[in-house]
Amino acid sequence: MTTINPYICFNGTCEKAFYFYRSVFGGDFSAFRRFKEIPGDVSGNYETSASEGEKIRHIALPVGNHTIIMGSDYPEKSDRIIEGNNFSIFIDTDSKELANRYFMELSTGGKVIKPLDKIWDSLFGILVDKFGIQWMVGYSFEYRTR
Repeated sequence: MTTINPYICFNGTCEKAFYFYRSVFGGDFSAFRRFKEIPGDVSGNYETSASEGEKIRHIALPVGNHTIIMGSDYPEKSDRIIEGNNFSIFIDTDSKELANRYFMELSTGGKVIKPLDKIWDSLFGILVDKFGIQWMVGYSFEYRTR
């Protein structure tokens, strides 16, 4: 089954925000990773500072049976985010073929930010479509099993 979920980015307040969301929606986090716990960013070549190591790299909170709110703090080396453009739509597919198809079709006329490629035990890519909407596309994304 393909699911579509929000992915929200923060300027250092991700953990506080997600504890708030958990107080509203209930449940437990299905993923909770700090920058210091991951040996690199999605491209595998990112080193964290001591202060950044405590920030959230990836967090996921299931809401209901088929929705997961996910988020992270922006890395210090990135441009600062602006409220209102700090989210992506995340599509999690159940096949590599479908992930490739969605990625290819959504990126037509848009801009690929991170090509669809293997990350950990998953496929993952980021693009901005021709309407300016940022999408994350994945197959077997890591929050399911870790």
